[in-house]
Amino acid sequence: MQEKNISKSVIRRLPRYYRFLGELLKEGTEKISSRALSERMRLTASQIRQDLNCFGGFGQQGYGYNVKELREEIGAILHLGDKRRVIMIGAGNLGRAIALHIDFQRYGWELMAVFDRDDTLSGESIAGVKIYSTDALRAFCAGNRPDMAVLCIPREGAEEVVKTLTECGVTAFWNFSHYDIHADYPNAAVENVHLTDSLMILSYLMEESDEPEDDPVTT
Repeated sequence: MQEKNISKSVIRRLPRYYRFLGELLKEGTEKISSRALSERMRLTASQIRQDLNCFGGFGQQGYGYNVKELREEIGAILHLGDKRRVIMIGAGNLGRAIALHIDFQRYGWELMAVFDRDDTLSGESIAGVKIYSTDALRAFCAGNRPDMAVLCIPREGAEEVVKTLTECGVTAFWNFSHYDIHADYPNAAVENVHLTDSLMILSYLMEESDEPEDDPVTT
C-alpha cells in the first residue's frame, strides 16, 4: 500500500471515514456506494474515491465498498492496532475529562500514568490510572518508555515539560497547551488541539451556507 506523499487534508479525513463506517456497521450496513457514503458524510463521491485511491482504492465497480473491510483497512492505515503507551501531563479539569471520557484502548493506546505538579494529588487516580508528581517524570519514562504524551497544562508550563519529555525519548504529543512544540522540535509528531479555534470556526459557519463541500471545516 502506497502511503507516501499523502496530503494532510486526506489524512485528517480518515478518522471521519472510520467513524462513519463504524456507525454504518452498527446499523447493519454491509456495503455502500461512494455516492451513498458521500451523502452521509457531506463529501462528494469523487472526493471519497480520490482519498481512498491514495491508498490503493478499496471498492469494486458496480458493488461499492464492503463496510467492514474498508473500516479495517482505514484502521490499519491509522495504525489503530498498534499497541502504544501514553502518559498525561496535567490532572486538572481538562486532563480528568480526557482520561475519563476518551477510550484510549479502543484506538490502540494504553494510558499508563498521569502527572501533575500538585504533589497533593500524588497517589490518587483518574479512571483507574495513578497520578504521580511531575518530579517523578524522568524516572517513570526511563522505566516505562512511553511513546506519546498528552499535554493538558498551561502554555507557560509546557516548554519545560516538553524539553524533559524529549530528553526522555518522547517525540509525539497530543497538545492542548497552546505551546508551539514544532518551533523548538520540528521533528516531533504533534497534534495541536485549540478548542477555542473550533468555537471561532463555528461562529463563521453560522453565517455561511450549509451546502456540502469537498473538504468541509467540520469534523
